[in-house]
Amino acid sequence: MPFPASIKEFIRGFYYSFPVQLFILHLRRYQVFLVFWFILVSAINGNFMSSFGADALFLAPEYLGEVSGWGMIIVGAAAGIFIMSWNITTFIMHSSQFKFLATTSKPFLKYCINNSIIPLLFLFFYIGKSIYFDIHNELLSWSKVFLLISGLIAGIISAIVTAFLYFFRTEKSMMRTMEPVFRDPKAFAKQFGIGGKHFHEKGLPIKWFFNTKFQLKMPRNVSHYSQEFIDTVFKRHHFTAVISIILAFLFLALIGLLMDEPFFIIPAAAAIFLFFSILIAASGALAYWLRSWGFPVLMLFVLLLNFLFQKEIIDPRNKAYGINYTNREERPVYDRDSIMALCSIDKMEADKQKMIAVLNNWKTHQAKAKPLLYLINVSGGGTRSATFTFNVMQHLDAIMQDNLMKKTFLINGASGGMLGAAYYRELRRLQQEGKPVQPYDPQYAENISKDLLNALFSSFVTRDLFAPAQQFTAGKYKYAKDRGYAFEEQFSRNTDKLLDYPLKSLIADEHAAKIPLMFFNSTITRDGRKMMISTQPISFMMRNWPDPAAGLVTDADAIDFAAMFKKQDPYDLRLLSTLRINATFPYVLPNVWLPSSPIIDVMDAGMRDNFGQESSLRFLNVFKDWIAANTGGVVFIQIRDRKTGEWDDGYEDASITGMFTKPIMTLQYNWMKMQDYYQGEMLEYADNSFPFPFRKITFSYEPPPKQKGAALNFHLTRDEKIDLKMALGSAGNSSAFAAVSALEQEAVLNGKRPE
Repeated sequence: MPFPASIKEFIRGFYYSFPVQLFILHLRRYQVFLVFWFILVSAINGNFMSSFGADALFLAPEYLGEVSGWGMIIVGAAAGIFIMSWNITTFIMHSSQFKFLATTSKPFLKYCINNSIIPLLFLFFYIGKSIYFDIHNELLSWSKVFLLISGLIAGIISAIVTAFLYFFRTEKSMMRTMEPVFRDPKAFAKQFGIGGKHFHEKGLPIKWFFNTKFQLKMPRNVSHYSQEFIDTVFKRHHFTAVISIILAFLFLALIGLLMDEPFFIIPAAAAIFLFFSILIAASGALAYWLRSWGFPVLMLFVLLLNFLFQKEIIDPRNKAYGINYTNREERPVYDRDSIMALCSIDKMEADKQKMIAVLNNWKTHQAKAKPLLYLINVSGGGTRSATFTFNVMQHLDAIMQDNLMKKTFLINGASGGMLGAAYYRELRRLQQEGKPVQPYDPQYAENISKDLLNALFSSFVTRDLFAPAQQFTAGKYKYAKDRGYAFEEQFSRNTDKLLDYPLKSLIADEHAAKIPLMFFNSTITRDGRKMMISTQPISFMMRNWPDPAAGLVTDADAIDFAAMFKKQDPYDLRLLSTLRINATFPYVLPNVWLPSSPIIDVMDAGMRDNFGQESSLRFLNVFKDWIAANTGGVVFIQIRDRKTGEWDDGYEDASITGMFTKPIMTLQYNWMKMQDYYQGEMLEYADNSFPFPFRKITFSYEPPPKQKGAALNFHLTRDEKIDLKMALGSAGNSSAFAAVSALEQEAVLNGKRPE
């Protein structure tokens, strides 16, 4: 049965209403602007980068160390800026489709009202997800959730109202300048050419639109207006919009200059909203100023930047703070001959004897003639791994009656795990020096679990992009402030600035074995070799020990940082920089370039060895004779932020696009598992060759069944912090703690190699 005429007219009127036609227009043209909305919705819904905790950044933003209404206000304001940036840009791009607005008052306000379908859908979705997340993941009360949502809404409204106040003021100014022309028909005809070209282009077929009082109105026929008049009105509004974008850029640059104060470190979600706003606004500005020349000019600009970068006129690369980048003539050559010279047999033997002296120093601190030698390997995994590692070491130390650091000779590993291990080692070092430190204080575990992402994202948006010229001094040299610097400063604040000193401050204590030795690793992007930073010479770690008689002579697969950069003040490197280099997660933190010839850059240790086992086994192989003669065996403690095997966590993609993405995604998803496989095989070979008793004990973070584990990033929710603490009591970890306790009571490995 056909619809009545009134229903047909309603459907037709609804379909050709301005809001619906704008919504369809966004789907038809410049769909790239919808990508930003899609990314935001996917991130908030937990579909995009969920394993990295992207949803928590939006749903429970931290500001000044806590989830609060102030943080939500800032995120809301940034979301409001993003919405207005999108409105401004699409207003500029699509103005030819709704020329009738030029004949109305406050055309931009009317456009925003009718263009609100996508923003409103997003905000309803965002608020709903925030309420659920804050109650179930942040474990907040309803009153606190109400406060947070109120802050979000208040921030959005404040940003939008501020933007409209700016536009209203400029529109009044514009109308004052044009009013004399409107009132004088001759002047109007002369300026806008009544007899000239009139507007006959076909725009959107609009039948209704909402005015500023949210009343439905029919659009005015503009066919009798000249093209010059319509263009003049829109161009003046476009110019006003572009000026607002420039003012926003200047404001972000100002925030970047003030970022050393924690008050100006905005939540990561706000930084992401602002970054997307910048990308959208920049495209709008290009479209306004350059029209069809936008893309060619952009390509020329990229080529110019590339030329300036190659000539080192501009240099946005991140550096290792403390070492010398100025003595260009003395930079070490990075080639096979130079690297192999650093690990000649004579050099390896000399460094081996120096390390044996350190081992002898360690032995003098032990209570038994043949003590157990502990090695600790920690895995990468951001703040998740740092927190779990710290919690495990606290518990282990209690079981061992405050002797964990005394009995441990080497700590090795990657990324976040090394952050937690270095912090715990420092607490014990300060306690040895008589400082008022209580390593078991829960506040220290809280410190290591504090947010690091806010500083990173804030710096990227406000400093890396808009204020890259700021400098600071580390040791004798100056460096640019960027998100690498922001990470170090935030980590230093989180840990009460206890780790803010150069490597040379540790040389004496590590040589005397008062504290465990630490190997800080990273991966050279040029060839995948490992860059190893230590306070002691370690050329014997650069390659397997040569055996020419057996034909076993290999190239170096690792570099001794201090030996290679001996003329660049290697021991002046900040410990904070050393830790950051070890934990340089791709894109989140900038790769660190080193002053060699040719220049090399390094990134996260986890790319090569996420668990530290590769280096530890090489160390044990080099010193196996000393260990067999001087110890009761080796206790190999591994602290992991994920369980082994992970049968229930396989990569699956049933979509048709999976056929194209599976090859690369399989490699990315299974990278750590493949390291597990080959390192397990290495461990078996090593175990069978060791002339001393050997025992491996593993602690792993395993979330409760059917529950999403803590995210792999530099931010933890309250629920994740509790989960990481509770993981110590899992069946596997309880068994591992019991095994350590039993070893402490026996103090021997029964003279054999235990299973």
